[in-house]
Amino acid sequence: MYYNNDTIVFQNGKWLKAKDASATMYNQTLHYGIGVFEGIRSYKNVNGCNIFRAKEHYDRLLYSAAKMHIELPYSIEELVSITYELLDKNNLTDAYIRPLVYQGMNMALTPASETNVFIGAWEWAKYLGNGPLNVMISSYQRPNPKSCVMEAKVVGHYTNSVLATTEAKKLGYDEALLLDIHGNVAQGPGANVFFEKDGVLYTPPAGNILPGITRATIMELAKELEIRVIEKHFTPEEVYDADNAFFAGTAVEITPIGAINGEKFKGNWDESASNSLYMMYRNKVQHNEYQGLTIV
Repeated sequence: MYYNNDTIVFQNGKWLKAKDASATMYNQTLHYGIGVFEGIRSYKNVNGCNIFRAKEHYDRLLYSAAKMHIELPYSIEELVSITYELLDKNNLTDAYIRPLVYQGMNMALTPASETNVFIGAWEWAKYLGNGPLNVMISSYQRPNPKSCVMEAKVVGHYTNSVLATTEAKKLGYDEALLLDIHGNVAQGPGANVFFEKDGVLYTPPAGNILPGITRATIMELAKELEIRVIEKHFTPEEVYDADNAFFAGTAVEITPIGAINGEKFKGNWDESASNSLYMMYRNKVQHNEYQGLTIV
């Protein structure tokens, strides 16, 4: 599903067939998870296609790399340009884009001297579907924020996400919701979470979460719609009393949550502030807002 015989990818300054791209089995990312990545979407529109907040995504990629002591030999502008060229070479408009920065050979617990950059793209439907999702509180917690850099999108951090999602699906749920070390709601395995009560949105603050770019976008759109957003810590019990809830992230976009641990939300999603935000979000990502570049 990710590539075929004609798919082109970018790897270390070269355009290659995806089937010809390779990496050494001794690379540090494979053994220790020392690498960083992004998940980005492009959307088709009447002018061609637009990459959703490309500069912000690549700014975070450089930030993540710096926090992991990885030197990334490309600027934000170069990475954005490469990504549009990648879409053009593969005749893609609605696409999911995966930049990956991975390390060279090194079995020591220090940064490798070699940095590799890979960017691929493929058609990928909305992750988790359109909902509403049946979600469970995971037995796995988000990592202690003093154990890693929570704001960096690091390859190794996602072992936590895989464990949580796999547990949820084995128990018959669609997805998991993770708590932090204090028992407060944190986020989904691959998305931030919002809850709505009496027209007000609530979302966990930075510290125990990866503060997503889609999350920031939702908060900006809420200001335009004069919807109040409160960042605070809250327990699962407080969430059960909410009217509606949704996940927000590049892969999932905005996906409603129907129930948590069997507790169904009683609000009408179609008439909610949350759905108004979703409709506004979908309209903006398909046009030139947040993107800055267009290919035709």
